[in-house]
Amino acid sequence: MNYGQFLYMLPEFALVIALIIVFAFDFAFSKNGEFRGEKSNTTLGRLTIFMLMSVGLAIFSAMRQEDTVTAFGGLYVASQAVSVMKLVLTFGTFIVVIMAQSWVETRLRIAGEFYMLILSTLLGMFVMMSSGNFLLFFLGLEMASVPLACMVAFDKNKNSAEGAAKYILVATFSSGVMLFGISFIYAATGTLYFDDVAATITAEPLTIMGLVFFFSGLGFKISLVPFHFWTADTYQGAPTPVTGYLSVISKGAAAITLCIILMKVFQPMVEYWDYMLYIVIVLSITVANLFAIRQNELKRFMAFSSISQAGYIMLAVVGNNQLGVAALTYYVLVYIVANMAVFTVINVVERNNDGRTDMAAYNGFYQTNPKLSFLMTLALFSLAGIPPFAGMFSKFFVFMSGVQNGDPAAYFVVFIALVNTVVSLYYYLLIVKAMYITKTDSPLPTFKSDEGSKIALGICTAGIALFGVVSCIYEWIAAAGL
Repeated sequence: MNYGQFLYMLPEFALVIALIIVFAFDFAFSKNGEFRGEKSNTTLGRLTIFMLMSVGLAIFSAMRQEDTVTAFGGLYVASQAVSVMKLVLTFGTFIVVIMAQSWVETRLRIAGEFYMLILSTLLGMFVMMSSGNFLLFFLGLEMASVPLACMVAFDKNKNSAEGAAKYILVATFSSGVMLFGISFIYAATGTLYFDDVAATITAEPLTIMGLVFFFSGLGFKISLVPFHFWTADTYQGAPTPVTGYLSVISKGAAAITLCIILMKVFQPMVEYWDYMLYIVIVLSITVANLFAIRQNELKRFMAFSSISQAGYIMLAVVGNNQLGVAALTYYVLVYIVANMAVFTVINVVERNNDGRTDMAAYNGFYQTNPKLSFLMTLALFSLAGIPPFAGMFSKFFVFMSGVQNGDPAAYFVVFIALVNTVVSLYYYLLIVKAMYITKTDSPLPTFKSDEGSKIALGICTAGIALFGVVSCIYEWIAAAGL
């Protein structure tokens, strides 16, 4: 065996080392499951942040290899595009860990477990994105999914337990459906390696059914309609930092993986999965927007917002071109900073308002907390795609990618997406209206954000303002995708 192949897995090795170090620190500085004081707990959080920065540097080192390379007989694939996506997801996880500091520090018994689980899920996502074989992909998917169920149940209350139960049950069912689809593909082609499947697959009833089942499994991870029924209850029940992690990091990893597999493995069947995507995109954006208007609980509201955003992300896949990979990665990057800004504000308000996350709690919010209201507004405008914020540019690129192949049906889908952008602006403005216009006799008191939330909001706001106008960011992502 050529042991030099392991160097291609540098990001995964860096994450494994980070996981071991965090575990060792947790084991060495805890006693009977509790840290010896809050100082050790804070140090563990900072250590995790440093480890994520180290993982980012490892990904940069791995990107020196310009060409796509395979290892272990095609089992593992390393490419510039996947490395950029790994870096984007590491950046998002970095923000989640920073904003979660105040939440973790109040639960001394679960600090180490939380950081280890979040690193474990990220490792599973890395494996999933770099897989060149359906079985390795499935292992990575399960590595990312199972720890997430534990994270959803961290708050140990009725809503949290219910959300975790729904998540793990639907995840188990979707995994079974996906394996069923993979077995169909194996029966038709005699192999599970992506390159070999792409070389031999043809559009026949067995492979079409396998494609549909496989897509259904990943549709659950991305929260696409009609695979979205778990999303609102899970988002509401999970701790707010975990909800933020679910909404951006998990969704981004599944989206780029689906994009790669559809374009690489199922390329000979593009006329089938393109129209399947058209239907799912229109349903996801439209149904989610209509349900979001009816929500009064903010985390459920953001759940339907994330379902709608998933539809926009999938528009990048429709074009079946390299522009789509770059547009998808850029959209996920912009979505991370905008969505995490919203969840950071929700987390701060929840901690200072007896756990309330209903929209009525934000009535008159600007009167007492103008800075948080302003940052929340910027993030919501970016999610809605209002210029000059980064969200407008990300939507523009996925729209351009969607119509790249010239299919009249694709133009219709993009038109529906544009119409739904106006609808989404309406329901995002409902929150802005509550903060700035709605009168109340008892608005939230004035309070200060913790340091972690301030740093997270600073990073997210800078991203919202700069990622759209600093063109070198998109150009770097696009160059990596070529």
